[in-house]
Amino acid sequence: MTAYVASSEIRSSFSAAMSAMYCTEVPAYGTLMDLVARVNDEALSTEPELRTRLEATDNLERISEERHGAIRLGTAEELAMMRRVFAVMGMYPVGYYDLSTAGVPVHSTAFRPVGSAALKRNPFRVFTSLLRLDLIADAQLREEAAKILATRRIFTDEAIALTKKAEEHGGLAKEDADRFVAAVLETFRWHDKAIVDVAMYHRLHDAHRLIADVVSFKGPHINHLTPRTLDIDKVQSLMTDYGIAPKAVVEGPPTRRCAILLRQTSFKALEEAVAFSNGNGGWQTGSHTARFGEIEQRGIALTPKGRGLYDQLLEQSRKVVRPAANGSNAEAYEAALAATFEAFPDDWATIRAEGLGYFSYSLTEKGSKASTDAADIETLVSEELVQFDPIVYEDFLPVSAAGIFQSNLGDGAQQEFVASPNQQRFETDLGTKILNEFDHYAGIEQASIDDCLSRLSRRPAAQ
Repeated sequence: MTAYVASSEIRSSFSAAMSAMYCTEVPAYGTLMDLVARVNDEALSTEPELRTRLEATDNLERISEERHGAIRLGTAEELAMMRRVFAVMGMYPVGYYDLSTAGVPVHSTAFRPVGSAALKRNPFRVFTSLLRLDLIADAQLREEAAKILATRRIFTDEAIALTKKAEEHGGLAKEDADRFVAAVLETFRWHDKAIVDVAMYHRLHDAHRLIADVVSFKGPHINHLTPRTLDIDKVQSLMTDYGIAPKAVVEGPPTRRCAILLRQTSFKALEEAVAFSNGNGGWQTGSHTARFGEIEQRGIALTPKGRGLYDQLLEQSRKVVRPAANGSNAEAYEAALAATFEAFPDDWATIRAEGLGYFSYSLTEKGSKASTDAADIETLVSEELVQFDPIVYEDFLPVSAAGIFQSNLGDGAQQEFVASPNQQRFETDLGTKILNEFDHYAGIEQASIDDCLSRLSRRPAAQ
């Protein structure tokens, strides 16, 4: 019988290969990795309790491996095939994000592992956006862009064949898995030759810089690859020491004792040399700005109630000060954000008591030796038989994602689009339903409760 490589192993191999490729393509990414490693080591050294809890919840080893990438696709066919490719790696679409509300003409999902064990093995995720050609006001440009996209093939023949083989056989043997990783990596490689002439590039660029980034190239080059830090404020403060220019503000919630959701920062996008066709078989040198470095700090996954409070407070703070892409009002925005978010509890017990976040439950040392008839998790917690740890937020925030885009695309890119979420259309293009992130976290929480109750109920009564 053929031995198939586990999807998590393929995902880990692909994540490592992607990181190595990106480090070669964007040397500043390697510098960023060195900085994040330093900050994480210092955080674990100065906060022994943090290290202890990460070790206890099997989350420590994943920190250094953790990455998220981002790509932008042009057609429904590309999206559907990308879904099949990621499925071979055990990655599935979670969450729908409409970025048109923030002036970016895409809607998106995140491909990632969904089981607790798979996430602990390797939580690699790719934020995947599909261009909304319907949001381009110029009908002629819209039609020309569609024709350009229809001519490209972003997957190699081998990548397509091996994906099909994995689907038909339920997996890939080691040799095929290695070939699959190498073949799929080509889809994400940077190409310094555009597939449009410079005049078309500028027309696309004037419509929106992101449109030019998607339509003008052979494939969806990875535009950032993000490591996870345990202290994003320290990374932000040290970036200039490492010769990296950070964006002005950290996206997401303010600095807190109890981290919630997702905080992100980045270094400025690179201006890279690109060759454009001159129409006579030759090439004309130009430039393109798209790829940048990003860092993230992840906090607790919030319940619908908690997320509602977060969204409300973020909206309130932005009514006071809306952050400018050039960072000119960064201090005022950060002050408004901190003041507004004082309304969100900042200790784990209150966050749990008010039903604002999801937690994973486990037996305490006392609980591991006890027997009880209690079937209520609150009683078990109050009796110190069960403890709780925050469940890590594995997903994304549309306003933060748009903020990262805008800070790298510049003020001139902030066109207004009519907000037009269309999850049904996105799922049709995708070829499947998108998983609901709240259901996923609630399932992880309930499974941990059930496990605690089961362990306690199986134990013989103390004599």
